[in-house]
Amino acid sequence: MRDGLDFFEDYVDGETSHVIEMLFAGGKDDMAGFAANRPFKYAPDTVFNYSSGTTNIISRIVADQVGYGDAYRHALQQRLFEPLGMNSAKATFDASGVFVASSYVYATAEDFARFGLLYLRGGLWDKQRIVSEAWTHTAQIPLSMDEVAGTYYGWQWWITGDQYGTYWASGYEGQMISIAPALDAVVVRLGKTSEANYPELRAWRSQVLNVLANS
Repeated sequence: MRDGLDFFEDYVDGETSHVIEMLFAGGKDDMAGFAANRPFKYAPDTVFNYSSGTTNIISRIVADQVGYGDAYRHALQQRLFEPLGMNSAKATFDASGVFVASSYVYATAEDFARFGLLYLRGGLWDKQRIVSEAWTHTAQIPLSMDEVAGTYYGWQWWITGDQYGTYWASGYEGQMISIAPALDAVVVRLGKTSEANYPELRAWRSQVLNVLANS
């Protein structure tokens, strides 16, 4: 999230939000292209700026490797969803054939927990190597900091910096997959919480982890 692009992440003000324009308006047919065409605001690798567009650019790079549209969908099914038994998981693609990796995977809480467990187990599932252990480890390495929230960010994962080594995938309005290696625990939360109440949501997660630690 230090690509330097001028991308404003806001889900309220449609007049200024680039993420709303990308997901629902002029950029919706080619979201990675929309994001990549944003002008530079900073020199790359200098300023942290969370951007859903950045994730879709990464997804476009993946599409260049595995193929677009059905080929990409097949790769997700064969390499990830089916081995993990994520039978409810549904990935959404834009008109360019690129998976909208920033925003649109629909699944049950149980199946999201399966994804979290894959990372908790270092990329292994039923003794099968799905993701390299080295790659799963990158999720725990803080590379940037969100000064407003006081949380860290790595490679597509948020990191709490707490005593449990907790890191999490953050979804829309408080949905999350939290992984606490020291507790051997995965906590999935599907709900709807406004951004104004995120501090209370983070406090709730800390309380849940403390209960698990003391149980």
